[in-house]
Amino acid sequence: MGLAVKVEKERCKGCQYCIKACPKDAVSLSGERNSQGIEYISVDLEKCVGCGTCYTVCPDLVFTIS
Repeated sequence: MGLAVKVEKERCKGCQYCIKACPKDAVSLSGERNSQGIEYISVDLEKCVGCGTCYTVCPDLVFTIS
């Protein structure tokens, strides 16, 4: 079974810490906005290695990794 990374788009405040921290460039802006009008992030599961860096740096609990 593969890695599952869930993004809670409504929690994202657009700080982009996860984008800067990702060692595999798997996290990027989605091009879409949440209900607060903030462009939230998305994860490319083809690039993601499940290291948890995004989860660690995120101050808003946007990520769930299982």
